[in-house]
Amino acid sequence: MKGMGLKRFILVFGLLVLLVPALSVAYTVNSMTINPSSGALTPGTSVSLSYTVQEPSGQSSMNDLIMNTALTAPQWSYIIYVNGNPTAPTQSSSATVDISSFLLEYKSSDDVSIGVTLTGNAPTVTQTSNQTLVSMWEEDSNGNQLATPYTQTALVVNTADVTTAIANANTQLSQLKADIDEKSALGIDTSAAQTQYNTAQSQITQAQSLPSSQYTDALNAISSATTAITNGETLLDKSWAESEIATAQSPVNNVDALIAYFQGNSSTANDARLSTIITEREIAVSYISAANDAVTAGNFAQARSKAEQAYTEGNQSYNDALAFQAAVEANPFANLLGGLGGVGSVFSSSILLIGVGVVAVVLIIVGLIIYRKRSRWDELG
Repeated sequence: MKGMGLKRFILVFGLLVLLVPALSVAYTVNSMTINPSSGALTPGTSVSLSYTVQEPSGQSSMNDLIMNTALTAPQWSYIIYVNGNPTAPTQSSSATVDISSFLLEYKSSDDVSIGVTLTGNAPTVTQTSNQTLVSMWEEDSNGNQLATPYTQTALVVNTADVTTAIANANTQLSQLKADIDEKSALGIDTSAAQTQYNTAQSQITQAQSLPSSQYTDALNAISSATTAITNGETLLDKSWAESEIATAQSPVNNVDALIAYFQGNSSTANDARLSTIITEREIAVSYISAANDAVTAGNFAQARSKAEQAYTEGNQSYNDALAFQAAVEANPFANLLGGLGGVGSVFSSSILLIGVGVVAVVLIIVGLIIYRKRSRWDELG
């Protein structure tokens, strides 16, 4: 019994070994030629293919060979070659061709191949996508697909995609131009943005000049144009922020000169009003620093906001400094008692009144002396 079981196992194993080549060895495709050989296809473009399908050697039992295409108006022609000798050609205008295993089974020692030609037109597509030029696979007698299909595809374009992309890019380009003109009128440096604008314009022009077969090149040009437009807007935004920071720096520079003057004058160096001016100035400088940090981080809107705050504080500091300067120049005696606050102001006013009184008395005395001298001269006659 054990001997019979072992014999059965060896027999079954041997049969499986004999069956494996028929299941694992597949048709192969050689000498595939496609015209046009490169580039994207537009709907209606004429396409032709020619190739050879080689049967696996050493087999007489074959599976059906199925061929399919997405081309419209397909025209198939295939010839079966046995040891180099052709059979009569077979024609078909169907999307799918089924070559029966019955037509493909010869002696295992025979060299069997199939020469195939296919012509058709690229199909209409609603969106640009890869379409099947030809796909081939094997099917067994039960209609089951065996192994992975052999497939050749080509990109078929929806020409509206390029037209739409160009239109969108032109709209963005027009907006960039308007933004450049607006900022230029404000005195902002737009040279970097203008360079990007010129690059984008050139890429769009190139895309418009390309034939539809160069769909990929056209879209790449549009992509480059869009990138340049985005860069242009970013550079314009940056220049705007930097211009706002420079504007905010101006009153700070102005007040620095006045602060240096006040600090160098002993009569104003310790005045409480100067402390207020310096505090306002420091706040403005802190806002400018924050604005510069925002520019470095690429947050240009925040940079402009901080620059606006810096300008407000800096301008307030400068205006207060000008008011302080005007007060000092209008009443130079007041600062002789600077640091006394309100009392100093009262004393300075009193000193001014006393000074005016002294001058008046001196003038009266001088007048009396002159008058007496003249009267004496009159008596001497």
